[in-house]
Amino acid sequence: MTRSSLRSLPVLIGAFLVAALFAGSLPWLTGSDPARTVLRARQVERDADPAALEAIRQSLDLPENPLLGTWQWIVKAFRGDFGVSWVSGTPVAEKVGSSLLVSLNLSGMAAATTLALGFVCVGPMILSVGRGKGGTSRVLRVVSSVLAALPEFVLAVLLAFIFAVRLRWFPATGWQTGQHAVLPVAAISVASVGVLLRVLMTAVTAVADEDWVRTWRANGARPARISAEVARRALAVVLPQVFLLLAGIVGASVVVEDTFAIPGLGRTALNAALAQDVPVVQGAMAVLVLLGVVVGALGNLLHHWLMAPALGAGQGTALVRHVGTVRRGWGWWSCVALLVVLIVGGWFRSSAIDPLSRHQGPSWAHPLGADHVGRDVWARVGEGAWLTIGSAVALTLICLVIGLLVGLASREGSAGITDILNAIPSVFLGVVLAAALGPGMFSAWLAICIVGWIPLAVHARTLAAEARAAGFHQAAITSGATRWWITRRHILPSVFRPVLGHALVRLPHLALALTGLSFLGLGAGHDSPEWGKMLSDAVSHMEQAPWTVLFPALGLVLLGLVTNLARAE
Repeated sequence: MTRSSLRSLPVLIGAFLVAALFAGSLPWLTGSDPARTVLRARQVERDADPAALEAIRQSLDLPENPLLGTWQWIVKAFRGDFGVSWVSGTPVAEKVGSSLLVSLNLSGMAAATTLALGFVCVGPMILSVGRGKGGTSRVLRVVSSVLAALPEFVLAVLLAFIFAVRLRWFPATGWQTGQHAVLPVAAISVASVGVLLRVLMTAVTAVADEDWVRTWRANGARPARISAEVARRALAVVLPQVFLLLAGIVGASVVVEDTFAIPGLGRTALNAALAQDVPVVQGAMAVLVLLGVVVGALGNLLHHWLMAPALGAGQGTALVRHVGTVRRGWGWWSCVALLVVLIVGGWFRSSAIDPLSRHQGPSWAHPLGADHVGRDVWARVGEGAWLTIGSAVALTLICLVIGLLVGLASREGSAGITDILNAIPSVFLGVVLAAALGPGMFSAWLAICIVGWIPLAVHARTLAAEARAAGFHQAAITSGATRWWITRRHILPSVFRPVLGHALVRLPHLALALTGLSFLGLGAGHDSPEWGKMLSDAVSHMEQAPWTVLFPALGLVLLGLVTNLARAE
């Protein structure tokens, strides 16, 4: 463990204790008796008489209150005893350990595939920087926007339907052979590479604007050497993001694991939380927290190792020397027009139920078709835009403000809390919060806000560290400038634009987080027109009425294109 990690050890312990207490309090927060929960899970037909409940309490040594239960669990955990499952009676360590190995394999392959795809796509851009040409690629921005806006669970269902059910090329469920990993890894990688592409492009553009690139080129350095150094510097910037992605995938790919029936840690944690199997929930959370700390520390170590030569030479990230002009071509305006038509056009249509129009395809009466109960899809998409886009914009602003504040204020020793929170997936938080506060949009919002700011804070912290290593920062300190003045006048302008671009590309990602929670029944309520809930309802009818999946997904893709193409060049 690094020295910075040791300095943040009290924060890590405190956050871990709070997380364990919250998970352990789940049955009491819902007002249910843990013994009654266990009895209902094991013997559905038996009456909950006092004798049966007392027998369960004695056999499992159930605590009388959440504080006592959490304390007993922590003491036993330090001895390697994580207890037994309240539902199955199997040891928690065995259950969580086996599912962790599955998730590590899945997340490792997905993260490696995502990074490889990202550098393959950005490779031509890096080579052009080495040759002295511009590094901006509009095509890559469009590709990253589309990929980042694809609903992960819809992509997983489509891959399973096409390549497993129809073509029979790969197995649809399970995790026994290498073939079982192809479709889930593809679903996660395709959905993740969009965000990584944008961060990579931003990093390459920032590195290409640094003074050392022009100096090397003027001194006759070979283009291949410049390109290699640009790639190394860009990798150093995005490496913490990749490791955060690795830690997050372990618990966050619940939908993919559930779609393909993969016995991973995320699916295990979700099922345990839904069944109020507290020992398994606590064990899964402990593993996720520890994994986040280890992976986050490893990412920071590799970042400093890759950046050591440049930081030692005072080659920090270049300042933004100009504001730039906003270039919005016909592609951006076309996406805006299509999104406006898709949304506004639905406002003037009726979403009344018409059983005679059930699964009716696009026609004059229903231009975008009808759903499984005969409601007009266009009207439903228009109504749901208020919930989906409005929520995504509000969540993005909240996460951007928090991410900038935390990232600029952070030092090397303050990374622990972000590693801990990132290790707990928003889906799992949504399950816990839904159990404590009740399912709904507020629980979904809170779950996303708790972890949504972390990638932005890590990105801001990385860029700020490089900016502080530049010569201007040392000169300002020597001249007597205060830390607040340097941050406001120099560091914030150099950090704000790339982090804002990152936040914009994450806007559809946050909308998809709401979509995933709604898919699991933790977000929008029953029959809500929110696009995520529409997609979750439509997936089971995809073969009979594919248009019910197409148009809400198209709205999310257009939202991603509009937000990502509207930026300063």
